[in-house]
Amino acid sequence: MENLRLNVSLLRRRVPNLTSTAKSVGLRPATVSNLCTGKIPIGRSEVRTLVALATLAECTLDELIIRGEKIEMIETGIKTIDLFAPLVKGGTVGLVARPGMGQLVVLAEMLYKLNNESYFTIVLKPEGEHPEIDDILSDVKLVCHSIDEVYEAIAKVGKTTDIAFAADRSHVITGEINRLQQKLADIGIESVTTFLVDLKGEAVDEDFPYGPLETLWQFDADLAFRHKYPAINPIYSTSTVLEDNHQDQTHNLVQKSAQKLLRRYRELRSLVAVHGIDSLPENEKLTYKRGELLEAYLTQPFFVAEEFTGTKGASVLLQNTLQDVRKLIDGVYDSIEVEKMNFIGTIS
Repeated sequence: MENLRLNVSLLRRRVPNLTSTAKSVGLRPATVSNLCTGKIPIGRSEVRTLVALATLAECTLDELIIRGEKIEMIETGIKTIDLFAPLVKGGTVGLVARPGMGQLVVLAEMLYKLNNESYFTIVLKPEGEHPEIDDILSDVKLVCHSIDEVYEAIAKVGKTTDIAFAADRSHVITGEINRLQQKLADIGIESVTTFLVDLKGEAVDEDFPYGPLETLWQFDADLAFRHKYPAINPIYSTSTVLEDNHQDQTHNLVQKSAQKLLRRYRELRSLVAVHGIDSLPENEKLTYKRGELLEAYLTQPFFVAEEFTGTKGASVLLQNTLQDVRKLIDGVYDSIEVEKMNFIGTIS
């Protein structure tokens, strides 16, 4: 079947206030968001939804729907990201979290890794005092204080160098990010990988906090409370990569199996919290144990946190993550204690 996906960059340029605009024509923001990230495949969407989006963007359906183009994934070495919500090269990723859930640590790790892969990294510093981002700034090549500075820097090197750009949601709300992306598109630069964070933590309460995204990293309060970092929700985080028909089918199968296990494990955790582990049937006890192991395995020590944790950072190849998770689901590691899975790299 021909690969189909929304032209998210076109939507982002043409309809900057997509949340309110979508509501005005009877579209649910969650539906639009899921179409943009690929959580809802184009083939399962309603025709009226696609027609409404094309009307909003003042384009044809042929312009709205991209056919047969391969989506390129940036392998980050972070297990839970690469498995459940891979980073799209040249796309926009939104981090949705309240303060204290670790979103800035994840962003710092990403910039650190991309720096080491010869990306030109840029942070647009938000207005006001934000001491919480100071640690991030030491791992970037350029800190800008205005959107014009960002544009000039990207325009200068963007056609010959991969760019990673990070900004706060305040610049999305003002429309500056949308205008930047439009100006860059006008000069033929559309390969900037953009990270959007929310220092105020208000994005959690919004249906569509950043506009169209290729990747969404939804942080989980329960994981953060139990110090299971990175606290990225493996069920609600998503990416267009996994809906790309060119993508490795093994990845898709392992991801779906892991999500199925974790969904059931979360249900069982609620029962165990009230009635104890002995209340579960034997087969459910095994599911619970494997869910515990998988959740622990998905924790990971970061390079940027080494001086605080005393644990050496780890980077794991996607093929090793897939191999480990598949074996874990199949019961190969049932005899391993859960504690031994916390904050490791690959099992092997």
